[in-house]
Amino acid sequence: MKYLWLWWYKDDLRTEQQQLVDEGRDTASVDADFRRLLAEDRLEDAAFQTGADALLDKAQHLPMRSGYPYIEPSDLESIRALRPSGPRVLAIPDDDGLRRDHIAGAWLGRCAGCLLGKPIEGIQSDSLHLLLERAGCTEIPDYLWRLPGLVEQDYLELGFDRLWQFTKTDRFPGDDDTNYTVMAMAMMQQKGLDFTTTDVADFWLENIPLLRTCTAERVAYRNITNHIAPPLSAVVRNPYREWIGAQIRADFYGYVALGQPELAAELAWRDASLSHVKNGIYGAMWVAAMLAVAIKQTDVRNIIEIGLTEIPAQSRLYSAVKEMLSLYAEGASYFDAVRHIHQRWDEKLAHHWCNTIANAQIVAMGLLYGEGDYEKAITRTVYACFDTDCNGATVGSIMGMMLGAKSLPTKWTAVMNDAIHTDLTGYQDTTISKLSGEMFQIHKSLMQRQPSH
Repeated sequence: MKYLWLWWYKDDLRTEQQQLVDEGRDTASVDADFRRLLAEDRLEDAAFQTGADALLDKAQHLPMRSGYPYIEPSDLESIRALRPSGPRVLAIPDDDGLRRDHIAGAWLGRCAGCLLGKPIEGIQSDSLHLLLERAGCTEIPDYLWRLPGLVEQDYLELGFDRLWQFTKTDRFPGDDDTNYTVMAMAMMQQKGLDFTTTDVADFWLENIPLLRTCTAERVAYRNITNHIAPPLSAVVRNPYREWIGAQIRADFYGYVALGQPELAAELAWRDASLSHVKNGIYGAMWVAAMLAVAIKQTDVRNIIEIGLTEIPAQSRLYSAVKEMLSLYAEGASYFDAVRHIHQRWDEKLAHHWCNTIANAQIVAMGLLYGEGDYEKAITRTVYACFDTDCNGATVGSIMGMMLGAKSLPTKWTAVMNDAIHTDLTGYQDTTISKLSGEMFQIHKSLMQRQPSH
């Protein structure tokens, strides 16, 4: 059996090589090993696979290089010791109807933002700009399969065959960005507020087929089936340990812990630690904390800043998000902010395209330059490309939590007809509103008590 995602390829090794540099490792002792394996021709040869395993194992134990400026632990106690001061609990309206509407808004907003980005996942910015130019647009005005003045031939000529298929959309189709939100909900229904990282692992094994997982999640899945328990499940042979996967799994923890950014971040940490380390974890904690407070805030800058108080101040993620806040405060235009991100990160490299930090900058940029408007926020986020469905979903979720379901424009929500497909047994074909109702009930019941650990 030779499944593409169960073999190592040269790009996996290149990702590991860059990841080691990013996280401050001294790679001198493995540089020759990387050169030798990257020069190999027979990638499916057993010797190459064995050699890749051995190199990844060796790389796991490399020392930090001298002068590395960041301090980036993965355990919760150390993370909390290094975070800046911030509000760990905020008072929020004691109104069930309002909370229900804002949780519904976050979930509906997540689905719509994800749907905007989903058809162009993997499309690079030059191609997107050509499509918009043909429609006479400088920004995204609508779902991309219904751009003004374009017909099927326009999409096909520009290589957007897949995008054109979305003209048949009558529901939200299956997607990992929404699957994981529903999985977190179902897992907490089963395990309760005191769930552990091991509980998350058990839930994955019982509910997710291996080949439905990608990158860091796939590695963690394989590790736990080989009795490599968390937190090592996130480390062993995992080149993707700081990719965006944990960040897209974090939303429900913010929904359930409204007004409690510290708790939301902790719940996200427990989930993320199964498959990610360092900034891969921080992205999840940041997003969950932002969602926990978005119901109370009207200024996205406050939401972003409060989210940052749950992660280490000397981390790369903290620095990158602060950079976007500074650009905005200094008056940089939206297009200048997009150019800045593309100068820092190369969308042609998988390691940049899926990196938590690169995409966190896009999330921060979309929130800031969305200026409180749902449509502007999701379209400006997706316009920047990189991981379009993930970033559209995250920004849509935060904006939906801010605004509430009743305030979201039907232009973006009606196309789904309140219908959604997921890959989780028991939730395969259901409604968006039914799921948001379950999410609210879990929030209401679990927040009647604090975790006992």
